Amino acid sequence: MDNQTETEFILMGFTDVRWLQILLIFLLLCAYLLSLAGNLVIISITLVDHRLQTPMYFLLRNFSFLEIGVTSTTIPKVLFNLVSGTKSISVAGCFAQCLFYVIVGTTEFFLMAAISFDRYMAICKPLHYASIMNSQLCRQMVLGSWLLSSVYVISPFIIYFQLPLCGPYVIDHFFCDTVPLLKLACMDIQYLEILIFFLATGSIVGTFSITLISYVNIISTVLHLPSATGRQKAFSTCSSHLTVVSLSYGSCIFLYVTPQGSSRMDLSKGVALFNNAVSPLLNPFIYSLRNKQVKDAMRDAFRRTMMLARKTKL
Repeated sequence: MDNQTETEFILMGFTDVRWLQILLIFLLLCAYLLSLAGNLVIISITLVDHRLQTPMYFLLRNFSFLEIGVTSTTIPKVLFNLVSGTKSISVAGCFAQCLFYVIVGTTEFFLMAAISFDRYMAICKPLHYASIMNSQLCRQMVLGSWLLSSVYVISPFIIYFQLPLCGPYVIDHFFCDTVPLLKLACMDIQYLEILIFFLATGSIVGTFSITLISYVNIISTVLHLPSATGRQKAFSTCSSHLTVVSLSYGSCIFLYVTPQGSSRMDLSKGVALFNNAVSPLLNPFIYSLRNKQVKDAMRDAFRRTMMLARKTKL
């Protein structure tokens, strides 16, 4: 039997204990709604406030959009299955989820490299920053991230989705990820595992190298600043990005690059859950919501909203 005749897969998920499922529903729903709210606030406030019309916030706005994409690709289906008590997902839905998840995740890595380049230009080349990091280049960087990730991912996935599949059609995961889905193939998949390893290494380690080089230069420049206040300001500007980079790259290197990531499934589920539910929730707060400029913009937006509400009542 192959993927032409089978219509559904079974997602094992986390547990069959009902009270644990109810707890998971509550926690995941809260995390998902807060993640949507936080990222939508970043998108909205950077669009409407003129003080945030800068390259850095343009890139962060697009990063927030990607975070919504990552969590919305997996968490709603997990919640639906937990609430309904079902574990099924259609073959077409499974392949679509896997493809979109990998494209959006890969785009995030390219965009994080772009953000690190923006910080490098702002701190190491401040005199050239305005002329180089213009709106046209920022749009090209975002569009290039999407195009590169799509070309990078779609070509091997055409082969991936044509594999003959053997039963039982059970995926030991809470969503359709590449490694668990690959285990359903009824053929020698060693060459595909090697291909996935090299593709993951290329996108993750490749973009991480760009980020690492950028921050080595940034740290070197900051340490040579004569003012302690200037050093503290520069480090605080970059600390948020470094935190997000550490969380994102660390978890994805474990899942897709290190050999043990595919064998320790229980731990892999936990790390994947962090990527899908916790990381999109934390990133708006790490990146922007604790930033003074964003706080001022949100405060002003709240005041304008309250004034408009009072005028409407009058």
